[in-house]
Amino acid sequence: MSNYVEARRRPFGGDARDDRARLTFAGNPAAGLERAAYYALLAFVALLPFSIAASQVLLTCSGILWLALIVRGHERFDPPPMFWPLAAYAGATIVASIFSVDPRTSLIDCKQLLLFSIIPIAYRLLDRRRALTVVDVIITAGAISAVIGVVQFGILEFDTLGQRPRGLLGMYMTYSGQLMLVACMAVARVLFRKDDRLWTVLVMPALIAALAATLSRNAWVGACVGIGLLFIIRDFRLFALVPVALAAFIAFAPSQMTDRLYSSFRVKHLRHDTAATEASLLSNRDRLAMIRTGFRIIKKDPLTGVGPDMVIKVYASYRDPNAVQQLNSHLHNVPLQIAAERGLPALAVWIWFIVVLVRDFVKNRMNADPSLTYGALAVTVAMVTAGMFEYNFGDSEFLMLFLVLVTLPYAASRSTPASPPA
Repeated sequence: MSNYVEARRRPFGGDARDDRARLTFAGNPAAGLERAAYYALLAFVALLPFSIAASQVLLTCSGILWLALIVRGHERFDPPPMFWPLAAYAGATIVASIFSVDPRTSLIDCKQLLLFSIIPIAYRLLDRRRALTVVDVIITAGAISAVIGVVQFGILEFDTLGQRPRGLLGMYMTYSGQLMLVACMAVARVLFRKDDRLWTVLVMPALIAALAATLSRNAWVGACVGIGLLFIIRDFRLFALVPVALAAFIAFAPSQMTDRLYSSFRVKHLRHDTAATEASLLSNRDRLAMIRTGFRIIKKDPLTGVGPDMVIKVYASYRDPNAVQQLNSHLHNVPLQIAAERGLPALAVWIWFIVVLVRDFVKNRMNADPSLTYGALAVTVAMVTAGMFEYNFGDSEFLMLFLVLVTLPYAASRSTPASPPA
């Protein structure tokens, strides 16, 4: 009993706000488990822009420690409301895998569903203060990754469609998607926080420059929509900055970027087009053909689709005559890909998930910090917008960061992390 009283009087880590730590008596193994799980989660988030292998190892460690906390404390499984649509989506995915054209391959692909555990893990381990710390870590890691991308573009000549900045990740599309999410969260931090904004303001130019250097049009559009929404929420007059930024981009950006921007609105060749512009136009044509191909697949298997990771196997059978590529691993469109792979019921459940997120963030039902809530709203809108042109929801590195960011407002609605009974 004396140890318990002494622990109540002694601040943990010098922070009197951490009620969870103050109420923990000395030597309580649950407190050590919780701290270890939190630090593993923090390290997982920090390594997301640099190594998927290391980040997944740390996520596994955090998950094991989280499960130990749940079992040891006899806690009830209590995820946020938006987790249940994802659980239903996972169920629809497994059903689609069973009826797949190749069930074994599709069921192996279902391992990505384990990433959904990020939501209950983060929800259990984080509170408002910890959630803000996670955002700090994400912005800092994103800034370091952005500097690497700027160096790749400006010095190492990663400045063509065939060789684009990708940071330390293996794919430029993943890199641009992560930068898009970090940029949206950073702008929300600047607009809706009254303190702790200086560091974010300082790193914003690197984030925007690296995102522009990726030449990834889907991430450009997603970031513009997400950040534009934040401007409208904060002060509608700020939206006037969008055309100013666009004009500055056209005036001062390197030709590779402006040519890439202009090519977004064309499908026909002109006599003076460069090789890079012609490649962009072929990509535009191919994506239109993929839409028609996707509709053919959905029409044939509307309930369960062809199965996860099966589009590449059946693409040749449904390929549109105007398609450029002979094969495509996915359809470069999130709703279309989900419907083709998993069926229309799975698409309906995914839309339910997005609707729940947007509803909760718009109404701020969690009463969380506005920078977290509106940042998560911008991240969701950016993901959906970019997802009209790229299958980002199926990218593990992108999905992990996205799930962390949309969970933060829910976790921050509690003053302390959930605690096992003493």
